This record gives sequence, C-alpha cells and structure tokens, in this order.
Amino acid sequence: MAGTHVLEAYNTCPTCGSIDVPYPLSTDDNCGDPRYKVYCNNGILEFLSAAGFSYKILSINPSAYKLIISPPPIQKGTCYSSDFSSEGLKLDENLPFNISTHNTVMLFNCSDHILFSPLNCSSISFCRQFEDNVEEGIGCKNTLCCHYLKDSAMTSHMIRIRAVGCTAYTSMVNMKPGSSFDSWTYGIELQWVPPN
Repeated sequence: MAGTHVLEAYNTCPTCGSIDVPYPLSTDDNCGDPRYKVYCNNGILEFLSAAGFSYKILSINPSAYKLIISPPPIQKGTCYSSDFSSEGLKLDENLPFNISTHNTVMLFNCSDHILFSPLNCSSISFCRQFEDNVEEGIGCKNTLCCHYLKDSAMTSHMIRIRAVGCTAYTSMVNMKPGSSFDSWTYGIELQWVPPN
C-alpha cells in the first residue's frame, strides 16, 4: 500500500506514445508539476520553446534530470533551420530548463563576422562532414560553417540563428572527438532543476 501513496503524491503523467513521462514533467494540469510542461500530441512528446516552436522529445533520463530534443530539421534544398523564424531555440528563462554542456552545435551558412568568435570554422570542422555525408546538410554545402561545444560560459537558454549570423544549425549530444558521422547522436540535451 505504501507504494501507491507515493505514486499518488507524485501523480505521474501517462505514457505518451512509447515514452514514459516521469515526474516532474507534466503533460496536463492533473499530473506532474505544471512548471515542467511538455506536450503530448498524437502520441509524440514535445517540448515547446519560448517562441512557441515544438521540438520532439527523443528520450528522457529522469535520474539525471535530462531530456533530449530533436534538432529542428534544415528545410529541404535550403540552408535554413525550420525554427529560423523564431531565431533558433530559445528557452523561457523563468522555467526550470536549460541547455546542458554536452551539446556540440554545428552552425551553417554563417556570415564572415562569425570568424571572430571562438568557434571551430576550419576545414576539418564537424560541420563539413555533415554537409558532405548527411542529406539534410546538402543545401548548406560550401557555406561558412562552424561548430562549438556549448559550455557553461555561454547562455544556457538559447541556440541562436539569424540572417546576420548563421541560418541553420544542428546539434549532437556527447560527441566523441574523432567519431565518424554515422555514429553521431543528434539531439539537444536539456536539463531541469528538480522541484524543491
């Protein structure tokens, strides 16, 4: 009996598609913690950015307080991310989520002034392998591209793209240096602060 009471107190949300929705994540007002809102749309669990763009949740690791969302697709035949109109991924700073330090972000179709930033824009940047080997990257071939590891010194609430910067991006989680493109794990890892 004791076990049931714990579950009632936590009030875990129902599974969405094949993904369990662990506490404190909340798909509606009757379960989870409402500050940790995620959305279940036709069996697909989604995370909503501050700009109202939906990102598919690929996996959740409740014991590490982390979830991985799918990077937005780069629109076919172009070098623009599908969330370009909202300037990339922006998290609401009042919510308990931030972007973890395990993401290697690749930026594409960048303007020259990006070269003054501490990014790797060399001919051996990971982004070159993406352009050459991944169908989605074909529209970005021969643009200025760079990659960087998102670290704690950077804003942990956005991956920014814009017309005067870079127009497309993708991200990999826990990128191992020297690993080949076919072993990359695409995603943007978010972490949450557990409720008090």
